[in-house]
Amino acid sequence: MTTSSTALLHADTLAAYLKDRLPRRRTDALMRLAEVLLGILQAESTLHRKIALHLPRIASLESKTRVLARVFHDEQLKPQDVLDILLPLLPVGRLTMVMDRTNWHYGQTPLNLLVLGVALGGVVIPLVWTVLPHQGNSCSSARILPVAQLLKLLPAKRWAVLIADREFVGREWCDYLRWRGIKRCFRIKENTRIDDELARDQFENLQPGEVRSVFEKAWVYGSLMQVVVTLSPVGERVIVASDLSVLDTLQTYQKHWGIECSFSVMKSRGLGLEATHMTAPDRLSRLFGLLCIALAWMVRVGDAQQHLVPPPDNRGRLAKSKARTGWMLLSQAVRWGLDAFWTYFELLKTSFPALDARKSRSVSC
Repeated sequence: MTTSSTALLHADTLAAYLKDRLPRRRTDALMRLAEVLLGILQAESTLHRKIALHLPRIASLESKTRVLARVFHDEQLKPQDVLDILLPLLPVGRLTMVMDRTNWHYGQTPLNLLVLGVALGGVVIPLVWTVLPHQGNSCSSARILPVAQLLKLLPAKRWAVLIADREFVGREWCDYLRWRGIKRCFRIKENTRIDDELARDQFENLQPGEVRSVFEKAWVYGSLMQVVVTLSPVGERVIVASDLSVLDTLQTYQKHWGIECSFSVMKSRGLGLEATHMTAPDRLSRLFGLLCIALAWMVRVGDAQQHLVPPPDNRGRLAKSKARTGWMLLSQAVRWGLDAFWTYFELLKTSFPALDARKSRSVSC
């Protein structure tokens, strides 16, 4: 079997799987979607002209580029479709959720996405996202919307905790999460009031690596929360408020780093999100959704083949994330028509193993 016919078989098999998940979508549209998804994995780019080189079609480059354009112009491709593909991959049990933003510029045009995802395999797989119509931080209503959308399919009893950085705070936001029964773990700013004092005035003379906490729960943004603080090796105070115990608060907040790894893999160090020339919110949202599926597949492969992940260095940091390892294995299998593709394809159809108590490590993505 030639390389081109193998590539076409891969795309046809993937399209059939997508049809099972999205039965109301047109078969021809899902075939184009499968081709583009496999093309992104091989091209490691979001530029149309680079992805088009990997489409298994006997056509001119201009014709293939138009096929790509139709995929991102297709109004039937919605974020809900991405959720229908990703939710079956989630393991049983309670899940750690993470919220953050990623932003960049295309020329003078700012692009800003608010992302809510689940921590799996050392990274965070985005499940819901919003293209913000402005630069900078989001408002409380913009944060509440993706949480409310996800709660319709993933009830609060499946959420172990929601982690967010210090820009995602505020009384209205905290009150909403408490009302929905979602435990919070937020880094707070030094000018935040804890009871009646500023946070920076309560924790003085900290030493690097030292951990302190308020003796009892304190009032933060209208809620009684546990407050824990530590000093990073570079001298920055990290103050975290949560609904968790003192021992679990900082360890849980460290999982926030996983979403930075995800953004790194999806952007300049991986699939090339920043290289796209698309700025229209709806098209950018469709592209991001495709990258979320690609990321989940990469992490699923890397997690299953973790024996191939290089050992950690002297600091305990992995030299290569599971997502990066998964991409290398998956892209080679797709590009060269290796039999391993069918093993990796089966992984896309099966959920992650149940979460265990393995100690997490920081990762250099």
